[in-house]
Amino acid sequence: MSDDQDRKDRRQEAMEWVGKAYQLQMKGETQKAIALYTRSIEIHPTAEAYTFRGWTRSFEHDYASAIEDCHRAIDLDPEFGNPYNDIGAYYLEQNEPDEAIPWLRMALKAKRYESYCFPHFNLGRVFEAKGQLEKALEHFRHALEENPRYALAAKAVERVKGKLTVRNPEKIS
Repeated sequence: MSDDQDRKDRRQEAMEWVGKAYQLQMKGETQKAIALYTRSIEIHPTAEAYTFRGWTRSFEHDYASAIEDCHRAIDLDPEFGNPYNDIGAYYLEQNEPDEAIPWLRMALKAKRYESYCFPHFNLGRVFEAKGQLEKALEHFRHALEENPRYALAAKAVERVKGKLTVRNPEKIS
């Protein structure tokens, strides 16, 4: 077997472990999921396995490990958008909105990313927390444009519009 074929086979097996881990993660079995993501990484490290293991660790509020996993994911695949957004989200969870901004902006520039609504939504959260409601509204609206079914973004648009109306009743549309 060629080295290239062996690498493909290991990657495929690793991604199968990622799928199994994700199923456990969605059932709330975080420790088992972390173990399977780790198994995947041992077989063949991927940006997906590191990112999802970090996401699972964030469920346990282990943000330092989650951020470390995201950095490893970025090292493996700098074009994968998820870990940038996730780092930004973890900084938000730790009440560090200024630290989140550059990561969320990098997520918006990532070439391999299917969910640009999330970094827009998280930037909206950043600017809302900082009291920059116009910027927050802009990002929440972008999130909704990216994913019109994103209920959290729709609620955020209405919430921020309400805050802006209180601040300046003639201006909001």
